[in-house]
Amino acid sequence: MRAVILEQHGGVEKLRYVEDFPAPQPKAGEVRVRVRAAALNRLDLWVREGWEGIKLPLPHILGADAAGEIEALGEGVQGLAIGDRVVVNPGISCGQCELCLSGQDNLCPKFGILGEDMHGTYAEYVVVPARNALKLPDHVSYEQAAAAALVYLTAWHSLIRRGNLRAGESVLIVGAGGGVNSASIQIAKLAGATVYVVASNAEKAAQARALGADFCIDRSAEDWVRAIFQRTERRGVDVVVDNVGMATINGSIRAVRRGGRILIVGNTSGYAANIDMRYLFAKHISLIGSTMAPHADFVQAMRLVFAGKLQPLISKRYPLEQAQQAQISLANGDVFGKIILTV
Repeated sequence: MRAVILEQHGGVEKLRYVEDFPAPQPKAGEVRVRVRAAALNRLDLWVREGWEGIKLPLPHILGADAAGEIEALGEGVQGLAIGDRVVVNPGISCGQCELCLSGQDNLCPKFGILGEDMHGTYAEYVVVPARNALKLPDHVSYEQAAAAALVYLTAWHSLIRRGNLRAGESVLIVGAGGGVNSASIQIAKLAGATVYVVASNAEKAAQARALGADFCIDRSAEDWVRAIFQRTERRGVDVVVDNVGMATINGSIRAVRRGGRILIVGNTSGYAANIDMRYLFAKHISLIGSTMAPHADFVQAMRLVFAGKLQPLISKRYPLEQAQQAQISLANGDVFGKIILTV
């Protein structure tokens, strides 16, 4: 099959397009999906570069998100048929442990993510458990579905489940252009919150405003923490969504109100942050970690996409063989929304 493989950790040049990679075979309870669209995530860059201690069998295929059609069925699969259009839930769990059976499959000891812990979606075919393939309505394109999967399930779980966001509250989203951030803007508005966004420049601030944000702060023109205080009359916001990490966490701590919640959903600027602990107990701040989501949240988020209540943004498209160029674009940060690989 055609695929983009990683034979060694390092720069983008380590990605290689091939046309003869062995196609995966579905086992009992699994399906093989003919990938039509795959979406990029920051996770792809981190896996490619390799972090300390990462151990992956190489060559490896990156990519968490995919949509396509069922091409082969493993033994015992019911409810799906060859030719069904599907979107893939990128979180893979055992499906049998106590946590999986109680609906907390993202906490499964064997939980993994396509493209990080196993071969992913930069390929013509991907094999997943049948329960991870959700039927796709005809009016939703493969590209829209692939663009939504990981970021919408992540944003939904962090804001609605972990953050317990309620109508009438205020949310600060640190960053505008990334997939999780653009999804968080829409989900927070859908939940009835007032949305503040910190953008890296005026163009992204305008794009965030067009997406529904109530207040957009261009951090290249003003101090964003001071701006939040001014716009909230020194109260601070109820909830902060911070997936930047090291560079912004202390600003998030200052920007949240007393008794507020900070949702940590990533660390694009680095993971080793120095935090002034006095703020945490003096302001009664809750730091809440969140990553991925149970399958039920994936289904809920995707149904909202299917209904048109959430609309994934697609910034750029590349053919599979141009995965290097696609990752360069993602790393440069010159996008608002998702980058798609067409297969």
